[in-house]
Amino acid sequence: MIVLSGPPALGPLLARGALRSPFKRPAADAPFPRTRLVLPALRADVGRLAAYERVCGFATGDDGLPVTYPHVLGFPLAMRLMSARDFPLPLLGLVHTSVEIERYAGLPGAGTYELSVHIEKLSPHRRGTEATVVTEARAGEDVVWASRSRYLARHRTPAVRGGTPQEGQESQENREHREHPEPLPVVEEWKIAGDVGRRYGAVSGDRNPIHLHPLTARLFGFPRAVAHGMWTVARCLAAHGVPERARVEAEFRAPVLLPGTVTYAAQGGRFELRGAAGRVHVAGGVRPYDG
Repeated sequence: MIVLSGPPALGPLLARGALRSPFKRPAADAPFPRTRLVLPALRADVGRLAAYERVCGFATGDDGLPVTYPHVLGFPLAMRLMSARDFPLPLLGLVHTSVEIERYAGLPGAGTYELSVHIEKLSPHRRGTEATVVTEARAGEDVVWASRSRYLARHRTPAVRGGTPQEGQESQENREHREHPEPLPVVEEWKIAGDVGRRYGAVSGDRNPIHLHPLTARLFGFPRAVAHGMWTVARCLAAHGVPERARVEAEFRAPVLLPGTVTYAAQGGRFELRGAAGRVHVAGGVRPYDG
């Protein structure tokens, strides 16, 4: 465990991770850092929190932190781990594929929290290797919020033999179709501005070049800049509403190109963000936490 005196500066971490990316050799069985980074006595900056709420669509001025905001607070720690020399996946081109969040209690905006981040595991995926990053927030001795984010590094993988698929071999689209064949009813249509990636990057610190400008996005195979996955799920949750004690799951299935028009669909505890021809960009669910 390493206890930090303050959040690490993101700029140097991102630059370091970018420079090291070409030399990484991703593999699911590669060694990875087991360090747990801890940031004690952390409080949310009021101005930055308000800017985050505005860009994501949360009501401003509420007492509590939005359910996704501890992810932003823990992001510099995650970047320190994933930009390190001993992290085997290249930071450039790393794709956030899913997030699971559990909020066990209300999170007062003026509260003081201890944040910790560690890498739980590497897993084989049909398109490469995924890293699972765990973030936890404590108030006193109690864990009040926790998340698991999965990040995919795309690379060539060995052929599947013996009919046994790799983890992730069946697409989430196929699983969802089996379990929920009918599309969710549309609630709203959203026109997303072309600068959302830059605005969210400014408040979250996630300045991955695929989100900022069409030119830098094209370097990674995207025709235009794409929205952050955590912005899309935050925007959906702001519209959906989340109980004080809740479990949230979301999968990022396809990038949202900027600018663009999407439809927000929801029913019961499930929600989707869909694009042209009904293509699902984000699929998720919210349910009360009863643990």
